[in-house]
Amino acid sequence: MVKLNHKKKEQYTKIIVQALQDGDREKFLEHFLKLHPSDQQDVFIHLSNALRKKVYAFITPEQFTEIFEGLSIEEQKLFFAEVKEEYSSAMFNHLFTDDVVQFLVEIDGEKAEHILNKMDLEKAKKVRHLLSYQEETAGAIMTKEFISVSSSDTAEKVIEYLRTVAPTAEIIYYNYVIDHEGVLVGVVSLRDLITARPDETINHIMSRHAVSVDEDLDQEEVAKVIQKYDLLAVPVVSKDHRLLGIVTVDDIMDVMEDETTEDFGEISGAKGATDLDLSAFEAAKKRSPWIILLMVLGLITGGVIQRFEDTLESVVLLAFFIPMIMDSGGNVGTQSLAISVRGLALGTIQKSGFMRLIRRELTTGALIGLGCMILISSIVFFIYGNGMLGLVVGVSILFTLSISAVIGSLIPIVIDKLNIDPAVASGPFITTLNDIAGLMIYFSIATKLIEYI
Repeated sequence: MVKLNHKKKEQYTKIIVQALQDGDREKFLEHFLKLHPSDQQDVFIHLSNALRKKVYAFITPEQFTEIFEGLSIEEQKLFFAEVKEEYSSAMFNHLFTDDVVQFLVEIDGEKAEHILNKMDLEKAKKVRHLLSYQEETAGAIMTKEFISVSSSDTAEKVIEYLRTVAPTAEIIYYNYVIDHEGVLVGVVSLRDLITARPDETINHIMSRHAVSVDEDLDQEEVAKVIQKYDLLAVPVVSKDHRLLGIVTVDDIMDVMEDETTEDFGEISGAKGATDLDLSAFEAAKKRSPWIILLMVLGLITGGVIQRFEDTLESVVLLAFFIPMIMDSGGNVGTQSLAISVRGLALGTIQKSGFMRLIRRELTTGALIGLGCMILISSIVFFIYGNGMLGLVVGVSILFTLSISAVIGSLIPIVIDKLNIDPAVASGPFITTLNDIAGLMIYFSIATKLIEYI
């Protein structure tokens, strides 16, 4: 199996396409099956419908699973609809259980049930078990294709066993040791098996401190466990510590991609609308609530300006700096928001302390504000020859950026304390609050010093 650079991939693609067009199955298999599965996927998704049908005829359902499992859900739905029922049923029997579950939860319930009824009974039973778990938990994303051994087995016996079961297991680097009741009692690595004496029992070479996760643990917490202990996979156990399955690092990478997309949608006020396959109507429906809320909050911003109408009428030039005050405060607040949400996700805020973060962000905002104050005061004085106006704008920037940094870091923490996803404290929401705070500071200072401007 080879992984190709771009130039060689193009050459292989031409040969493969020509073989398909000529109906040359032997030549197609010779070149196509040499490719790494990711390269096979790249070639396959760019084939025409007619050529894809030839691929289904040339390769077995088992061989097609390596292509299918690496595709996006939308691509899987498309290609699933192209194959015959017998072919897809055989393919699902060879897929890892977690990959089958991932596909079934995304399609119509009746169609999913029909697929399950056509699958091998034992395989379907495992899939139904995973489907019974709440979404985004360890149980829902685990796979049943793992290797378990007995503590009384010898290293030689386990290695011989691996030769038999390895092709059907998702990972063989960790072999989980269970007792006669299926309770997880340890783990032995492939390296330990290879370096141990052939007659040495697993009981003497296994680690008794196997890191595991509860079946109901949130998938983000599972990801943290795998990251913390640098694992390739983590076993999933029941309340009574019976081994149920494993979650592998490649599945966690998919989880983190999904969670990042979700958090990005939250922070940008576009939750659920980041999928480019959504229609314009669906995207608008998901994004409009935030826009309407922020529009209403924007009326408060307008009310602040109206409240200081007399100040504006006295010095009309003050209006020129309103966008700069608002934008600067919003930008600093969004930066602090990102730092705060990131800290909550990684748990660093709990470790370092809430007040330490607030003090740091206040100081950071003040230092940025001080630099901006010096710069903008100098620019205003140079352009307009009005030192007091420059001072008003500069001091307003100083206080606005300081307060904005605190607001941006504080709100996600408060929301997290209320057991709500801190990403809900979106960028637009923080920006609007900082707009209101910045205008209040700016016009309050300007009103107090209006006679000197």
